[in-house]
Amino acid sequence: MVSTKNGSLRVGVGGLGAIGMPVARWLDAGVPGLVLSAVSAGDKARAADRVRDFRSPPPVVGLAELADVADVVVECAPPSRFEEVAVPAVEAGRILIALTMTSLLERMDLVERAGETGARIIGPTGALLGFDAVRAAAKGEVYSVVMITHKPPAGLKTAKFVIEQGIDLNNLSEPVCLYKGTVRDAAAKFPANVNVAVALALAGIGPDRTEYEIWADPSVDRNSHNIKVDADSTRFEMSIAGVPTEENPATGKLTPLSVMATLEGLVTPFRVGT
Repeated sequence: MVSTKNGSLRVGVGGLGAIGMPVARWLDAGVPGLVLSAVSAGDKARAADRVRDFRSPPPVVGLAELADVADVVVECAPPSRFEEVAVPAVEAGRILIALTMTSLLERMDLVERAGETGARIIGPTGALLGFDAVRAAAKGEVYSVVMITHKPPAGLKTAKFVIEQGIDLNNLSEPVCLYKGTVRDAAAKFPANVNVAVALALAGIGPDRTEYEIWADPSVDRNSHNIKVDADSTRFEMSIAGVPTEENPATGKLTPLSVMATLEGLVTPFRVGT
């Protein structure tokens, strides 16, 4: 692992949207043990303009170049750009913090490859909660995991499945169930909308056994998730209602904060939870 002269981990942020930009600003403000070494985005000129007012404006590099200048690579790019960030990071033996879990699900070979190169792939808790409990329960026998998501229609209008099926989410008067089935199938239909469900599945009993529903609900103004876990060691239910970001209503404000907490956990001398 390469680091700066003062021993801090160099962090590269791939994507400057609703997740990457707050994370980059947080790092630029100064975090003990971490330093922002580079950023990247699909539009490099726009990215350079967005970080121009930083205390220490970082270099803007190509997505695939982040692994050359960072010890930790934060992947928060659109699903179509996932491999540009993830593959070089794994090949270079870096720590990859992956947000686009739907894309990782299609490239689980990268997990095996990480074992060969010395890389680590970390999926932050993101907009959910309780991954510690789910992961612990999965060490025993888990009978079922069911997740039900209700989102404001505005956050689902650009979903792949909604567009392909020609579903009109304007002027809804009641909740509409868009999908009910396995997380694996949901990931293919909603690649940019169900990252939290994929993360839950990978923390627990897998995408083929984890059940999922997603609703467009005009009665909610938050991305709301309910999770029920039934296992031989425990039975619990969790609910969370995340506030959507102004930049992208499909992304909750808790997600970039979760990335910050994950990064801090890499260098802190004390942490609570697994």
